[in-house]
Amino acid sequence: MKIFIRRPFKYCFFNASLILVILNVIVYLITRVRPGFIPYFGMCPYNVIVFHAYWQFITYMFIHGNFLHIFFNMLCLFMFGASLEKAIGSKEFLMIYFICGIFSAFFSFLVYCVTGGMNVCLIGASGAIYALMFIFAVVYPRAVISFWGIIPMRAPIAVLVFTIIEVISQFVDQSNVAHLAHLFGFLAAWLYLLIRMGVNPIKVWKNTL
Repeated sequence: MKIFIRRPFKYCFFNASLILVILNVIVYLITRVRPGFIPYFGMCPYNVIVFHAYWQFITYMFIHGNFLHIFFNMLCLFMFGASLEKAIGSKEFLMIYFICGIFSAFFSFLVYCVTGGMNVCLIGASGAIYALMFIFAVVYPRAVISFWGIIPMRAPIAVLVFTIIEVISQFVDQSNVAHLAHLFGFLAAWLYLLIRMGVNPIKVWKNTL
């Protein structure tokens, strides 16, 4: 089982990150015309439990609430995704994207069920994108990211800063941003690296920094 899980794909590159961006934009434009699709394809715990809408654990990643939501998500997807995809191949990239996105939604689903958020509608690719950002920082630990576009910092440091911000925001931010889903994206990436790739991010960053 261990060998099977870690068996690498044959390298290929077909610009999956750009394809994902295009698909997200197309779906966003459709939901502008048909906003009723949002609760049908967003991840709503009530719909999952009552109507067995299990597809929502995947489709929620393609639903975005407004222009800024999709703009910044797609910007980050292309920024981190394109470089990461070139390094690990399109197949591995897509598996990371969807497995981590599903993982983020599933654990958010469990939290919503426990806390009574049955009618919450989780939307957006942020969980998967945060996972890409995390793995990017492991594959390119010396890369420099401009935090908020003005503060340059090493990718691992940026991940740490984002983690702290998301933890704090989870408790003090009163907006509808799913900070917990972002943190679950980081957690999913960590588990993916350990289980699938046999890589310990802490050791990589410690040796680099």
